[in-house]
Amino acid sequence: MKELSDFIKSRVTINGADLDFIVTCFKLKQVKKGQLNLKRGQIAYQYFYIKSGALRFFFGEFDEQLTAWVVFQDEFFTEISSLNPQKPTRFNIEAIEDTELLYIDKPDMEKLYREFPVWQEFGRVTWEAMAVRMIDQIISFQTLSAEERYLEFMAKSELIKRVPVKQIASYLGITPNALSRIRKNIK
Repeated sequence: MKELSDFIKSRVTINGADLDFIVTCFKLKQVKKGQLNLKRGQIAYQYFYIKSGALRFFFGEFDEQLTAWVVFQDEFFTEISSLNPQKPTRFNIEAIEDTELLYIDKPDMEKLYREFPVWQEFGRVTWEAMAVRMIDQIISFQTLSAEERYLEFMAKSELIKRVPVKQIASYLGITPNALSRIRKNIK
């Protein structure tokens, strides 16, 4: 749980007793590469911290999968569009490598929000950072060419080394052939 404690302390100033209590509310879950953590149509019920590994959010089936989002080690996330309204998710969330998650159920998270003002601050800071990341991604899609998106992505993502080309292309909104041409032109 040290990783989670360090992550929380990197976001907010928190006393040791409160931190210790909050961390004990999380449980460990292992997800094997290729296994779904959440399946389209299910309702999200948990928040997650990625202790190790990575997951991708995707739409579609088989050859028509579109990767919408990728989360890595040392990130805190949930499928917020399902969790808060308690509606079925539109995504599948799949481990792209063996992954260890620390999770907390929605009622326990809400209890922490009520009992610890610092945890409210943690939530605010976490979701604001996620909103900025989403806005940056939208602007990238609207203003950059496919090659520029790839170069920007390469500069700030470890995904290049850990995810199949087909999934990277999907995340960038291009075909695998287009990505191959871009990579060839860059070399």
